[in-house]
Amino acid sequence: MGLLNFFISFAVMATIYSIFVLGLNVQWGYTGLLNFGIAGFFAVGAYTSALFTMHMPTGALANYVTQAFGLGMPFLVGVIAAAIASGLVSILVGALTLRLGEGYLAIATLGIAESIRIFFNNESWLANGPQGLVGLPQPLHNLVSPQYYSYVYLVIVLIFLAVIYIAVEKGIRSPWGRVLRAIREDEIMANADGKNVVFFKMQSLVVGAMIMGIGGALYAHYSAAIQPGVFEALFGTFIIWTMLTLGGTGNNKGGILGAWIVWAIWSWSTYLIAKVVPASFATRAPFIRYVLIGVLLIVIIVRFPKGIMGEERQVSKF
Repeated sequence: MGLLNFFISFAVMATIYSIFVLGLNVQWGYTGLLNFGIAGFFAVGAYTSALFTMHMPTGALANYVTQAFGLGMPFLVGVIAAAIASGLVSILVGALTLRLGEGYLAIATLGIAESIRIFFNNESWLANGPQGLVGLPQPLHNLVSPQYYSYVYLVIVLIFLAVIYIAVEKGIRSPWGRVLRAIREDEIMANADGKNVVFFKMQSLVVGAMIMGIGGALYAHYSAAIQPGVFEALFGTFIIWTMLTLGGTGNNKGGILGAWIVWAIWSWSTYLIAKVVPASFATRAPFIRYVLIGVLLIVIIVRFPKGIMGEERQVSKF
């Protein structure tokens, strides 16, 4: 029973990361936007949904959360608010970065994501600073025993993943998606064909960011507690890049497969490493998986430059 519960919890997190991968695939896989600021949209989505859905604290907890929030809105309202907030932030980010070259775009988005994390860490009036928020409401939590709640939440996140996957597939196989591919392949030619390249890049950035915001909201409500330390670049950005690169850039099914494989490595590696390394290195064992993720990314790039599945060259099924 314990093993089954572990697998269900693993599946929930792998599904949430699959949603992040779909958002990144819209931006990088189909448009060529080198976004290293995923953690920023992750944080915006998580905090927005938390602040919209938490109830206003009373008594000794009254100073724990800013009085400007605690709206007590339903779960779906929080998820929608997370998507909208992430989209609005991405418009600001896009206005500052989309005219930059790929390398500069990557550096700029990475810096912006870190600025967002530092903002939530330092501004205690908004979200309790480094202590973060706890007691986030969980949908349908009162209808099932706590030990089985992960089963219910797995169904919820799978529904979100299915809806987002279908929507992205429809969009990518439409004329809009073909313009994104054209921009990725040859931006100058797409511009010569009369396409507003910057406008389409902005659309891709916004759509991907909104998907990432939804992923952030789902993560927040599953963990029921968030703090700025969660949204560091490794956990919030580069592990997602590894997932997409492994599964196959430009392939949504491949990206989902990569998310499950990498999260399995991430989840099991600490346990396995602790069994192998000497007792004197036990405190360092969790950090060895950071090295494993980096080595895995290098191996993927060298051995599987197109990922396990690779991009689907068939644009339309008809």
